Amino acid sequence: MSIVLITGAAGLIGSEAAEFYMREGFTVLGIDNDMRQSFFGAEGSTIWNKERLEKQYPNQYIHFNMDIRHKEGIHQLFAKYKDHIALIIHTAAQPSHDWAAKDPYTDFEVNANGTLNLLEATRIYCPEAVFIFTSTNKVYGDGPNSLSFVEQEHRWELAQDHPYHKGIPEEMSVDSCLHSLFGASKLAADILVQEYGRYFHMKTYSLRCGVLTGSKQAGVALHGFVNYLMKCGITKREYTILGYKGKQVRDVIHSSDVIHAFDCIFRNPVHHGEVYNLGGGRDGNISLLEAIHLCEEITGNPFAYTYVDQPRIGDHIWYVSSLDKFKAHYPNWRQRYTTRQIFEEIYEYNRERWMNEA
Repeated sequence: MSIVLITGAAGLIGSEAAEFYMREGFTVLGIDNDMRQSFFGAEGSTIWNKERLEKQYPNQYIHFNMDIRHKEGIHQLFAKYKDHIALIIHTAAQPSHDWAAKDPYTDFEVNANGTLNLLEATRIYCPEAVFIFTSTNKVYGDGPNSLSFVEQEHRWELAQDHPYHKGIPEEMSVDSCLHSLFGASKLAADILVQEYGRYFHMKTYSLRCGVLTGSKQAGVALHGFVNYLMKCGITKREYTILGYKGKQVRDVIHSSDVIHAFDCIFRNPVHHGEVYNLGGGRDGNISLLEAIHLCEEITGNPFAYTYVDQPRIGDHIWYVSSLDKFKAHYPNWRQRYTTRQIFEEIYEYNRERWMNEA
């Protein structure tokens, strides 16, 4: 029996990874205690996705209602399955800027201490396993905001001849900038993942992700902007734009493309302790205003929003990931979803359920 252990298994990336590897014949151990509901209320709950996995894959999916902050439970689980765990995908997190400021202790305990628990358990019980961590572009703080942007009708942009026009590289400094407490806790975890790879020679990888999206995300106002935006478009709920004239740019990548990146690493884990930026890049980015217009096109509904001229603390004006490093190391990986396809899939998969909830 070959096992893939996934934290945050009922979330967007975790559930996509679980289904991918079960289709590949692996048994999946899913860790998820639906803490997302504690963070964001009932609308953020992932219970429905956990139940879907258990129903569709009763012989391959084993769920553990476990908190990654509880070291003893994590170690017991790893000890039980130590001879079979080939891959750990760590997606569990407190994922919101704004929520972190309300409760810094919980934010840090989940994001940093939880990651340490998983790394130590991996080192002790299955040190040859591949460990993949979903980090975030927020580790760069507001450093990208220091770039010289050109204001266009619906977006901020970099000049064609700017060295970062193709995207932000991994070499951008993580120092001397404002991160938000969420960004700081994720950066602590990111560095731990790197250090376990380099110090203990483990197969650890940190992927600094842009906007991860897909049809199965429980998007809420504080996290999962693409899904929440489409939900607002379908249900005619008013959306609030925070700062930058709504022209802030995000790179958007489908969860399936993320999982294929994971699998490239898993099949060829040669760059231990490595960091990669992973997002939509130049082929998959969109501003908030452009996303609103796209929602209107797809739903056929006028989009209602209000504007508040105050951005979130540490929020990016423009962030597009440079994918050059990852593509150089894994040239067989490619993006399969365009931004429009992502929005259309979210609409088709969720419109009936969201309308019934409205």
